[in-house]
Amino acid sequence: MDKISYLKGLLAGLDIDAASKEGKVFYALCDALDEMRAYTEELEDRIMELEELCDILDEDLGDVEELLLDDEDDCDGCDLCSADAALDDEDFEEQYETICPTCGNCIVLDEGTLEEGETTCPNCGEELEFDFDELDLEELDSLDGEAQEEE
Repeated sequence: MDKISYLKGLLAGLDIDAASKEGKVFYALCDALDEMRAYTEELEDRIMELEELCDILDEDLGDVEELLLDDEDDCDGCDLCSADAALDDEDFEEQYETICPTCGNCIVLDEGTLEEGETTCPNCGEELEFDFDELDLEELDSLDGEAQEEE
């Protein structure tokens, strides 16, 4: 940036007339360079402000992460933790898939529905009946376990 001042001093020292064609070009270039210097300084200031704000946000985000991702032992029983506890694998019933003989779409059934022995197809509304006993359900579970082992 000192070079702009040097150029202005050089123009003044060489007695270049600002009204001549060459003088107009040289002085216009110096003015343009001076405006670019001012704009660059403004951008540098804004960048420094943004860096400071990013550092502050990073610290705040670190605090939030620390609060949210803290060990479960330190939990005070918030709603989020109780919702996670409610999603344990033991709480889910076994589910089975079958094909509706009327519409041909896949239907997902749980053990309770199979034990009831009937349901309505959610796709076509057809009443479906099942004739399974406890032995059949155990057989299906063992087949399902074997299929998962093969994968």
